Amino acid sequence: MAPPADTTPPPGAASIARGAARLLARMGMAVLHEVVLPDGRRADLLALGAGGDFWVIEVKSGARDFLADAKWSDYLAFCDRLCFAVDEAFPQPLIPREAGLMVADAFDAVLLRDPPRTPLAPARRRALTLRFAVLAARRLEAARDPAGAAGRRAALAGL
Repeated sequence: MAPPADTTPPPGAASIARGAARLLARMGMAVLHEVVLPDGRRADLLALGAGGDFWVIEVKSGARDFLADAKWSDYLAFCDRLCFAVDEAFPQPLIPREAGLMVADAFDAVLLRDPPRTPLAPARRRALTLRFAVLAARRLEAARDPAGAAGRRAALAGL
């Protein structure tokens, strides 16, 4: 008998993202991976809480990854809360106080420091909520009908 698929952890950042997403889901949030924001930046995880709050989770697989990436503060304009997800070997003092901190592995995560809340402007919240809903619906439809999704992408590419 083959072991359940859940026993083989994904490598590096994917492992951290999966554990972080599981924690966010347990906290009652809907989570999307790899979301392009209106400014063109890509959030590793974008989570929407039941109360309408948005969290951006920036996954860092090591100190070098964190130090090479100075754009983290750009995410603050597109969330109510910003959090870093790292593995347990990550040097935690590097994480800025303006962000939350979670430690994750492929199977779970722990929120060590709550991210401070900076509310989004209502117009930006509405636009981000619509973006989240459309992206979630497209991904669900692509999972249900991969061939149809490929056809739609090809048709859109020709526009």
